[in-house]
Amino acid sequence: MTAGDSFGRLDDDDYPAYTMGRAAEMLGTTQGFLRAVGEARLITPLRSGGGHRRYSRYQLRIAARARELVDQGTPIEAACRIVILEDQLEEAQRINAEYRASASDNPPAAG
Repeated sequence: MTAGDSFGRLDDDDYPAYTMGRAAEMLGTTQGFLRAVGEARLITPLRSGGGHRRYSRYQLRIAARARELVDQGTPIEAACRIVILEDQLEEAQRINAEYRASASDNPPAAG
């Protein structure tokens, strides 16, 4: 991989660009919090060749939402479940909107 290839990935939301320390710093939380959301299966960080956790921007947004809920007093396991359900709902709404757009572009033939 060349330096030019690496720069192109900086815009990729799923590219695991952040170390655990940097991710915790960006979220204003502890590394233990990131481990906890990983154990709750909210996010699964990629592991570097040396076994270190690496996080993507998408994963950091998900963890940040969980942190908001925890800061409001929600237990971490419940916060993770809420975030998972919110993410699933958003995906279902996106798919539904695509389906509706496709259906309106291709109305059924009159029979």
